Amino acid sequence: MFFSGDPSNRKRVDLGGRSTKERDRQKLLEQTRLERNRRLWLRQQNLAGIKIQKCFRGRKVVAAERSRVRQEFYGKYGTLCQNVDRNCFGVRSEFLRELLYFFDARNAGDISTLVETCRLLQQFAQDSGNIVGLFAGMDYLYNHALVDYRVKQLAHICLKAIHQNRNQMKNQLFATPEEPSTSTTVLLEAVVLLINPKLPWVCKTVGYLLQNKAFSLFREIVLTGKQENINSYTCSGKVSSLERVLVFMISHTSFKPCICPNIDSQWSFSSQILTIPFLWQLFPYLKEVFASKGLFEAYLHLMACCIQNDANVLPNDISNEFPGYGCLLGNILESAGVALSLPDFSFDMAVDLAAVATFLLEVLPSMKSSNRETKESSMQVDDDAGVGDELVEIVLNRDLEQQICDAIDPRFLLQLTNVLFGGISSVNYLHNDPDDREVAAVGAACAFLHVTFNSLPLERIMTVLAYRTELVPVLWNFMKRCHEKQKWTSLSLQFSYLLSGDAPGWLFPLAVFCPVYKHMLMIVDNEEFYEQEKPLSLEDIRCLIIILRQALWQLLWVNPTTSNTVKFGTNANTKGHTVEVLQHRVSVVASELLSQLQDWNNRRQFAPPSDFHADGVNEFFISQAVIENTRANDILKQAPFLVPFTSRVKIFTSQLAAVRQKHGSHAVYTRNRFRIRRDRILEDAYNQMSALSEEDLRGPIRVTFVNEFGVEEAGIDGGGIFKDFMENITRAAFDVQYGLFKETADHLLYPNPGSGMIHEQHLQFFHFLGILLAKAMFEGILVDIPFATFFLSKLKQKYNYLNDLPSLDPELYRHLIFLKHYKGDISDLELYFVIVNNEYGEQTEEELLPGGKNLRVTNENVITFIHLVANHRLNFQIRQQSSHFLRGFQQLIQKEWIDMFNEHELQLLISGSLASLDVDDLRVNTNYAGGYHSEHYVIEMLWEVLKNFSLEDQKKFLKFVTGCSRGPLLGFRYLEPLFCIQRAAGSASEEALDRLPTSATCMNLLKLPPYRSKEQLEKKLLYAINADAGFDLS
Repeated sequence: MFFSGDPSNRKRVDLGGRSTKERDRQKLLEQTRLERNRRLWLRQQNLAGIKIQKCFRGRKVVAAERSRVRQEFYGKYGTLCQNVDRNCFGVRSEFLRELLYFFDARNAGDISTLVETCRLLQQFAQDSGNIVGLFAGMDYLYNHALVDYRVKQLAHICLKAIHQNRNQMKNQLFATPEEPSTSTTVLLEAVVLLINPKLPWVCKTVGYLLQNKAFSLFREIVLTGKQENINSYTCSGKVSSLERVLVFMISHTSFKPCICPNIDSQWSFSSQILTIPFLWQLFPYLKEVFASKGLFEAYLHLMACCIQNDANVLPNDISNEFPGYGCLLGNILESAGVALSLPDFSFDMAVDLAAVATFLLEVLPSMKSSNRETKESSMQVDDDAGVGDELVEIVLNRDLEQQICDAIDPRFLLQLTNVLFGGISSVNYLHNDPDDREVAAVGAACAFLHVTFNSLPLERIMTVLAYRTELVPVLWNFMKRCHEKQKWTSLSLQFSYLLSGDAPGWLFPLAVFCPVYKHMLMIVDNEEFYEQEKPLSLEDIRCLIIILRQALWQLLWVNPTTSNTVKFGTNANTKGHTVEVLQHRVSVVASELLSQLQDWNNRRQFAPPSDFHADGVNEFFISQAVIENTRANDILKQAPFLVPFTSRVKIFTSQLAAVRQKHGSHAVYTRNRFRIRRDRILEDAYNQMSALSEEDLRGPIRVTFVNEFGVEEAGIDGGGIFKDFMENITRAAFDVQYGLFKETADHLLYPNPGSGMIHEQHLQFFHFLGILLAKAMFEGILVDIPFATFFLSKLKQKYNYLNDLPSLDPELYRHLIFLKHYKGDISDLELYFVIVNNEYGEQTEEELLPGGKNLRVTNENVITFIHLVANHRLNFQIRQQSSHFLRGFQQLIQKEWIDMFNEHELQLLISGSLASLDVDDLRVNTNYAGGYHSEHYVIEMLWEVLKNFSLEDQKKFLKFVTGCSRGPLLGFRYLEPLFCIQRAAGSASEEALDRLPTSATCMNLLKLPPYRSKEQLEKKLLYAINADAGFDLS
């Protein structure tokens, strides 16, 4: 049969693999489920509608009933309570029952009725003197349930009435009891009357108010009234009615026993009232009451236990400038200043105070960076550190910031540390493990001070911590015992959130001890440190150096922080309490302190230099240190003293060699050639070198000398003539006779403060001299220029302090130390904040401070005067000369190269060791040519002669053969090329033996004839090295 085109008779095939019946069953089940859910939703809608209607009808009926009762009340007692007598407040009267039933705080008539009721209540209570009898009659115990209910309801509606109408009453909210005509005064004084601590119902009444969020109502009332002009109330010295209510409310907390129910911390006094900005300016009497021992201790302990979990419930309903935790911190610290001055402030209170303040300071944005003057520079946060972005945006209100800063003043710190460390002796228990009290005290002090250092300007608090508290000796004895026992205790539970459990126990003590002791070392004088050994003995300081060295090595090499964390932690706006950020902080302050202790050790050695070197520095470390962005290279930049000096010199010379090679120092063709007249060496060098670019300065320079007759000296400069030129030019330029530099009593050089009176272009000359010294170092040429330490510190861009003054002016230093320890009244000495400069007979007077000529030096400001004088002499007077010298110096020598060395080591880099020439070292590193060898009789005679030379002749010999009077810093094995002795004559004829020794300084070569006797060799050699004939002898 053929296909007709009608597919109706064809069998349908389901390719889905399931029958039609099965699909229909699934569809039916789905439809049934949807229908069931729709019916359920309709039932829920109907039930909800019924509930709404029921509630509405109920409220409508209640409103109608209240209106009816209100009308009956007015008819019975009058609209303004004209018919009310004292019996109406009794148990049998319906007066209070009806009033409490229909009262509506939004109804103006009800408010008037309530005000009159409270006025009558106060009047009847005053007349009878027995408010309990007024409410309960003769038997309170029998009627206490009803009386308690009526009293707490009456107190509550008084508060609700004020809160509901606070905007209309805002001019009256801070009125005093002396203004009885105001409605708020009447209502608040009624509450004061009802919650008097002597009344039997006070606990139930206050508890009821707390359950109904009374402090939240008070907060909104206070904030509303605070917006108005309340100066007339707060400045009058009178206590407002609102303040009286708050005093009674918070005072009830310390009552024992108390049956008040526990309330949510969100609605507590601490959360709602103490977070009002500048609370104590509004309520000074409340501050005195709150600061009393019982109250402050109770609230502080409660906050210490709960604040970590409840910080998120603090209100932030004012503005971003007034965060709740910031306002709470300001008010707590301000009241703590009063509480700390009380004689019964206990150790436990001090620990709780430190715990609360630590937590609030930790979540607060840093006030170092919130200052508008420094905000721009402190907002450069790494993009990866997005966690801190929100903190950066929060800027505290200036007045709030000032409140917090003013609260943590020297007196506060002194009192807090005295309470914490009062029972801990810095002398006793030196061989015992720290007990629980000491651990708690150290933990509280360190945690609080650590976050304080991160939050507040340090200059305000460091001096008092260093000199007026026992912080340094107590912390040191704690750390010393822990170090000796190899057992570091961890923080208490109150501060455990600051660190993870596996963090080293020495992190927090070091984070606080290092900056405080470092500040102390800036002020202490040499006699106190070396002779009196205050505040730590030299033996203790040696132990401290070991602790700091081990901690630094652990932090920087063994367990380093990641680079992202370090960047995050160093930003001024970020204050994380992660272990990594704290580790970075400790690594910074510990390296700063160790560097300062090394400076003290360089002034007068009390510890071997090896004490500062880390044990783990090896060849692998050195090889890594020359590579940028490696861990070893970072250590070299942050804590170079951990690496031995010789290793750092090798790194430095390798860096210089790499730069010299890059700029073609060993090229055959030299672009820069100087023609120098020996009698005008300084002027010629200045004119020709000043014309060179920075690129040319890094390249080789070849010199041709012209003698006094105008004739070019013999000799081709292969490097030796340039060495001679550098030695001569530096000797001439830094000669004190030229007037650019002066000498200290120890013959050390420093810039002449009066150089401008001698040379008009003195600053350009200092720039040139900086280039000159840098070129000598760049080429590895040692020059005999002894600089004063306080000037070398300027090459490192460091600040000089009082302890550097003896090297400049010992007499002035003695006078200042005399003032520092003067026992009498310093004002009798008639000193003012001025200093007299005497340069070349011309006296000028300069003020050390604006208006200093009228500011007398007293016992209070004498330390400031001493350091201003030292600063003037060591920093201010030579600031321009040092700045231009440094600018020239840094054209060739990078700052990070110099930062590897301290001032003492920097002098060694410039001049080498002052010790005598090591002839044996030179002999070991000498080559021979022309028939000479190490055992040749002429060579044996030469070494004997050299050993018998004086130091001056040895230096002349070295200059004769190498062009420089000082050997390589690390020994003659680093002389390039090695020293070589060549036979000068092929035969030992009389003519040959009559010749003088000659040299080729570019090759460090001595051409020595084969003299027959030691006397002849010595005579000829002395003549040659003392001839001073330039390079004519070549």
